[in-house]
Amino acid sequence: MDSKLLDILACPVCKGPLVYSRATAELVCRLDRLGYPVRDEIPVMLEEEARRLASDDPVLRA
Repeated sequence: MDSKLLDILACPVCKGPLVYSRATAELVCRLDRLGYPVRDEIPVMLEEEARRLASDDPVLRA
């Protein structure tokens, strides 16, 4: 994931920062516990496409 792109992207729900998880190929919003998929190097920033993360999901600690 390009760091310049990551700097300008924000969670579409809360407008908070996102962290890229290489292990799951997702952009993770720790505040909302959502994982937005990255497909073919393109972030899919739609709430309905996001995966809900459990509070103990290891992605949230990475």
